Amino acid sequence: MTVAPVEAEARVLDAAEELFYARGLQAVGMDAIRGASGVSLKRLYQLFPSKDVLVEAYLRRRDERWRAALARHAEALPAGRERVLAVFGWLERWFTEDGFRGCAFVNSFGELGGVSPAVAEAARAHKDAFRRYLGGLVAEAGAPAPVGEQIALLAEGAIVTAAVSGDAGAARTAREAASVLLAGAAGRG
Repeated sequence: MTVAPVEAEARVLDAAEELFYARGLQAVGMDAIRGASGVSLKRLYQLFPSKDVLVEAYLRRRDERWRAALARHAEALPAGRERVLAVFGWLERWFTEDGFRGCAFVNSFGELGGVSPAVAEAARAHKDAFRRYLGGLVAEAGAPAPVGEQIALLAEGAIVTAAVSGDAGAARTAREAASVLLAGAAGRG
């Protein structure tokens, strides 16, 4: 039975996301991706001519999915302070998921950022997009741009802290600090 190219690509990317995130980029070979996806090695290389190409596709897809899930959660609330703080609730839920290993982009950058310009650029682009998204939420809440930068650092710190410590409570701590920043900005306004 032949697998349609679109289905084969989705299966490969699903397998890559699961394996790369769980084990790391360097620890997973194309044969492991083939085995987990059920796609032949020939088809795998037709879709992704090299592991580098597959890693780039994995990171692009991960970025799109991660940011879309965050936006769906936050934007279910009215614009303003609660939407900003909802980001930290979403992070806390993510931190408690089975297999949480921190930020795929930080992990990828740590593994290959020094030798792979594509991985470094993907990590930078993801972090920049996340920072801009938070900045937009903060602006909608009526706070100045520096508060957006500060809240982005709180979110990033919570992600790293939760990954290293295994403590999902880092999101609550960061949420409390973000609340103080937003209240201070409102008091100055």
